[in-house]
Amino acid sequence: MLPFRGSGDMNRILSNTKGDRWIWLIVILLSVISLLAVYSSTSTLAYKRGVGVESILMKHLAMVIGGLVLMYISHKLDYRYYAGISKLLMIVTIPLLVYTLVFGSHINSASRWIAIPGTGLSFQTSDLAKLALITFLARTLSRKQENIKNVKQSFIPIMGAVCLVFILIALANLSTALMLFGVSILLLIIGRISIKQIAVTCLAGAILLAGVVFLGPRRHTYISRMHTFMHPDKTSLDKSFQADHAKIAIATGGIFGKGLGHSEEKNYLPEAFSDEIYAIIVEESGLVGGFILICLYLFLLYRCIKIVTKAPKAFGALLAAGLSFSLTIQAFANMAVAVGLGPVTGVPLPLVSMGGTSILFTSVAFGIILSVSRDNDEPKKVVVGEIREVAV
Repeated sequence: MLPFRGSGDMNRILSNTKGDRWIWLIVILLSVISLLAVYSSTSTLAYKRGVGVESILMKHLAMVIGGLVLMYISHKLDYRYYAGISKLLMIVTIPLLVYTLVFGSHINSASRWIAIPGTGLSFQTSDLAKLALITFLARTLSRKQENIKNVKQSFIPIMGAVCLVFILIALANLSTALMLFGVSILLLIIGRISIKQIAVTCLAGAILLAGVVFLGPRRHTYISRMHTFMHPDKTSLDKSFQADHAKIAIATGGIFGKGLGHSEEKNYLPEAFSDEIYAIIVEESGLVGGFILICLYLFLLYRCIKIVTKAPKAFGALLAAGLSFSLTIQAFANMAVAVGLGPVTGVPLPLVSMGGTSILFTSVAFGIILSVSRDNDEPKKVVVGEIREVAV
C-alpha cells in the first residue's frame, strides 16, 4: 500500500470532489456529530447486547465511511443517468414493498425491514422507495411538460405511482408515507400540474389515509399515538414513556448541556441512539447544540435550493428539489417529535441517527444532489460556433 503523501494526496482528493462544497462540509459535520452522539447514547444498548460501546461505534463508523464512499460515487455519475433507471427502480420497489409487508422482519410491531442474506444487515424498503418515487416523478414531470395537463398521458401515471407507493408504505410506516406524499405534492406543484389535479391527488391520499388509520393492520398503534399526543394528561405513563423522557432530556439540558457522555435519559429512552437522538444531543450540548444542529439543516436546505434555482434542466431541478425536501422534512419531523411538537414516529435523524443502511440511502441522495450541482458548475465550451453545455 502506498503511503499517504500529505497535502499533495489531499489536494488530489479535493480536486476530484465536485459540487457544492458547503454541502460536503455539512455532511462531514453531521457525520462527526453522529459519531459523537452514537458513542454517547449506546452504553445501555451495548450492555443489553453484552458488547463494548466501541464495538457498536466501529460498526457505525463503517456505515458512515461507506455512506461517504457511496456519496462520492453517486456524485461522480451524471445525474441524467438516474432518469434512465427511474422506471427500473419503480419496477423493483413495488414488489419489494409488497414482500416487506408479507414476509418482512417484524420489529417494533411493524414489518418495515428486509434482511440481506449473509450480512446480518437489514434495510427499510421505504428508503429505496423514496429514491425510486422521487426520481420517477422528476423524470415523468420533466418529460411530460408539453402535455402536462393531459389526464391520460400525464396525470394518471403520476397519481397512480404516488398513491400506490403511499399505501404500500403507510400500512407499516405511516409517518414516512405522509412525508413522501407531501414531497410528491410539492413536486407536482413545481412541475406545473393543475390545481384541480393536485386536489384530486390529495383527496385520493386522504381516502387512503383514512383507510390505513381506521382499517389498517396498525390502526390501534396509530390511533393510540395520536391520542397520546392530543391528550397527554389522559394517557397512561407507559404509553407516554418515550415522549415524556425525551422532554425531560431536553428540559434538563439547559443552555450548554451536561457534557458529552453525561446524559441520564439515554438509560431510559428505548431509541436514544436513533429516533430520540436529538433529545440526547440537546441534553448533552444544551440549547446551543440543538440550535446549531437546526441551523446546519436549514443551511443545507438553503444550499440545495440554490442548486435547484441554478439547474438549467427541469429534471435536475425537480430531482434536487424532491431529494432535498425529503431529507430536510424528515430531519425537522424527527426534531419536532423530540420536543413534543408531534406524535411519536419511527423516523431517524438523517446522517445523525444510528440507522445502518438508512445512512447509505441518505448518502446516495446527497450524492445525486451534488451531481446536479456538479453539472451546474461545469464550464461551457464553444463548439463550431455554438455554445454547448459539457456532458449534455
